[in-house]
Amino acid sequence: MPKREIAELDLSPRHLAVLRQLLAQYAPQAQVWVYGSRVTGGAHEGSDLDIVLRNPANLNQAIAVWCDLQEALRESDLPMLIDLHDWARLPPEFQRNIERAYVELQPGDEA
Repeated sequence: MPKREIAELDLSPRHLAVLRQLLAQYAPQAQVWVYGSRVTGGAHEGSDLDIVLRNPANLNQAIAVWCDLQEALRESDLPMLIDLHDWARLPPEFQRNIERAYVELQPGDEA
């Protein structure tokens, strides 16, 4: 899987800090990947931020706090649309597409 470096992510340091704070608060056990144009280099000012939550203990098990995190992201001061997905609910073809290029924002907890 071509994991990319955080430096390749098209996101300001301030917005990255806000995002990491929300992830740590609402989904601390989740492994979090960013994918899409903000990773591959095709982003523009109006690009959304594509995020997928993964359960590192069981990739087939959904993340229970998805709704809470989604609401917190909507209420945050992040200026872009955030497209949040749960890995366990995505079709295998979509998962393979994400695995082609992603940045890991949070490693997750397998315990």
